[in-house]
Amino acid sequence: MLKDITLGQFFPGDTLVHRLDPRTKLIAVVLYIVALFQAGGVVGYMLLILAAAACMAVSHISPKSIFKGLKPMIFIIILTGALNIFYTTGTPVLPGWIITWEGIIRAVKMILRIVLLITGTFLLTYTTSPMALTDGLELLMNPLKKIKVPVHEMTIMMSMALRFIPTLIEETDKIMSAQKARGADFETGGLIKRARALLPILVPLFVSAFRRADELAVAMESRCYHGGQGRTRMKQLRFAGIDYGALLASAAFLAGVIVLKKFGL
Repeated sequence: MLKDITLGQFFPGDTLVHRLDPRTKLIAVVLYIVALFQAGGVVGYMLLILAAAACMAVSHISPKSIFKGLKPMIFIIILTGALNIFYTTGTPVLPGWIITWEGIIRAVKMILRIVLLITGTFLLTYTTSPMALTDGLELLMNPLKKIKVPVHEMTIMMSMALRFIPTLIEETDKIMSAQKARGADFETGGLIKRARALLPILVPLFVSAFRRADELAVAMESRCYHGGQGRTRMKQLRFAGIDYGALLASAAFLAGVIVLKKFGL
């Protein structure tokens, strides 16, 4: 299960999506998420699914990679669907049933929203390196510096978090394998027993995480890192024609979803 967590991973490539400016992809994902919550009918959700599928095809990201990343979220997806099915009032499917048609429709919409939301964010991280993502986010948030918001520090923390997600997952897998070799059992027993069995994993994992953080801090200080003041970038981000085209297409897509909602589609 741990190996199925792909958040923070970057798949290098030379596709159209990979070549887009990270700021373009960030804005496009935000517009996609807004469209996702604006969609109300079948046609709107079909457009969202087609848009996600088209981005996957253009970026050469296989559906298998997306589904692999969705595995750790299956419990949340099922729970969300169940809550909407059993706690939405309306017309019963059968006389005397608590399940209603409105509940089923709402559950399907919520499940689609979660799956498409995760898919959109995965496509962003899969096609954008953590450094490019950090630079793009920092440039987009630059106006906040005028009100003394530590933009650079926030973005560098996000970059480090994304960078160390795969490392910590690998470290957790190694610790679990070592504990299993010593006779630890993480799969049997009740909820309380399983929670207690996780203690031999959490303690060394936290120790390892703090050690890595301390080593990273020493490495940054030894390289005279002192924040974003006066720092330059090796690669300067510039919008190209494909970026303007992608932004225009994203804005048109959002407008189309809103119009479809107005007509109940």
